[in-house]
Amino acid sequence: MAAKFGDFGYERPDLEAFETEMRSLIGDFGNASDAETQKETYLRIIKEMEHVNTMRTLARIRFTVNTNDEYYNAEHEFFDNNKPKFLEIESELKKALLGSKFRKELEKDLGKIVFDHAETDLRTFSKEIADELVKESKLTNEYIKLIASAKIPFRGEDRNIAGMEPYMQSSDRDERKEANEAKWKFFEDNEKEFDRIYDELVKVRTSMAKKLGYDNFIQLGYDRMHRFDYGPGQVKQFRDNVKEFIVPVTEVLHEMRRKRLGLEKLYYYDALYDFADGNPFPKGDPKWIVDNAVTMYEELSPETSEFINFMVDGDLMDLYNRNGKSNGGYCSFLGDYRSPFIFANMNGTSHDVRVLTHEAGHAFQAFVCRNEVNPAFRHATAEACEVHSMGMEFLTWPWMKLFFGEDGDKFLFHHLTRALKFIPYGVSIDEFQHFVYDNPDATPEERKAQWREIEKKYTPMVDYADNEFLNRGGFWFHQQHVFRMPFYYIDYCLAQVCALQFWKKSNNDRSTAWEDYLRLCNEGGRKPFLELLKVADLGSPFEGSTIENIVSYAQGWAEDNESVMAVGAV
Repeated sequence: MAAKFGDFGYERPDLEAFETEMRSLIGDFGNASDAETQKETYLRIIKEMEHVNTMRTLARIRFTVNTNDEYYNAEHEFFDNNKPKFLEIESELKKALLGSKFRKELEKDLGKIVFDHAETDLRTFSKEIADELVKESKLTNEYIKLIASAKIPFRGEDRNIAGMEPYMQSSDRDERKEANEAKWKFFEDNEKEFDRIYDELVKVRTSMAKKLGYDNFIQLGYDRMHRFDYGPGQVKQFRDNVKEFIVPVTEVLHEMRRKRLGLEKLYYYDALYDFADGNPFPKGDPKWIVDNAVTMYEELSPETSEFINFMVDGDLMDLYNRNGKSNGGYCSFLGDYRSPFIFANMNGTSHDVRVLTHEAGHAFQAFVCRNEVNPAFRHATAEACEVHSMGMEFLTWPWMKLFFGEDGDKFLFHHLTRALKFIPYGVSIDEFQHFVYDNPDATPEERKAQWREIEKKYTPMVDYADNEFLNRGGFWFHQQHVFRMPFYYIDYCLAQVCALQFWKKSNNDRSTAWEDYLRLCNEGGRKPFLELLKVADLGSPFEGSTIENIVSYAQGWAEDNESVMAVGAV
């Protein structure tokens, strides 16, 4: 019988014993007389580190599942407080690895990517920034707890942020407006606290960058993300291409939606509402959704059938939205148990199916590579991982009627148009972060003003009506990546362009699309991002022609299907 997540044992590592053992093994590595002995010692070290990382991940999962759990609050804090010590040990290993006299042989056995990671990681850490790393972790946890603490009074109940979304998609426009105002009032009421946390994060990250010899945090942020084959210049060109090729299409989609809804003007509280007769909603609760996901993945392929049953049998998903639970969704991997874990906050909207297929894409890739001994081969960098997740969202389209019944076609239209509209928003977040870390002394008011200008550039159709907080530039407060994972957000945009290519392939030849996707998942992290795209026969998102071609195809599909969607317009 498969082990269940609830039975996964947690024990706080003995840091002193771990440190002693690691330094002894690193010494053995350096003194090894041949490449094979070094390789065996390296893999032994990695296995010991993976055990500690499993405990860290367990503590994080159980903390985010219930941020009010005092025990796992303390355990999560233990790892945050000792993050510099763990990084110091890892740095010693990487120095030994890079200095190996058998490097050529090890590169052949362990992969050059291992050495690329080591070289980059050594640039991002020194003992000198230990205190700042601890402070950064504490500040991000403050943000997590502040978001999780939300008790938004609405229609006689206190609701958390995820719990507001069904009302923000209501067919009653007055209710949509009221729900949006209630959600954003929470952020406005806590504006000074959000500003303080972010201001301190910007300053501590800038301080670390300076101590490490960087001009500012931007390149340090890129190095933390292990971006080997592109940099800020290519990302800026990507943003420019989005402005040229995608923003005009989203304006067309906006006007199509306005006409479809029969409204004179669309405001921010209409942003999540797509159809005059109501948005598509799944026809059951999270358990029902999982039951149908089992059917879907059993039919999709033998690999996904094995995967979904492994996840269900192991209770490896926490999907229900609850008070005190951290916001958002994620997938983690528990190395000791060779198990992915999916975390989400389902709320009764179409988001429930999107988040499940998205996180299942991450989890599936981790599952197919779960027995890889070398962790560097098991997981790719973030933007490639997001191709796994966003690609899975589109490759499961043929099964959407399982979840939405007669509204299945509406969901497909909703999903595609949302995917297109997401990219300009995503590059807005990225450009905002480049501004922030290029100007670390900007005031909170200047940051918000700059955000509003960037919004007007990429999402010119957004109208915040009389919401003073949003008109001042407060919308980004709810985007946790800005606080917790700087420069991550562009990864979703790059991946969305790739996922749309899988969608187009799947429309033309499902078998080839799936084979390409599976090959990409099996490749894990053996190559950097742009090399992985070649494995899956995907065009680079940095090429304007790639964006232009896929967006033109998607716009044509949307326009061809618009007449079917215009039901109930008034």
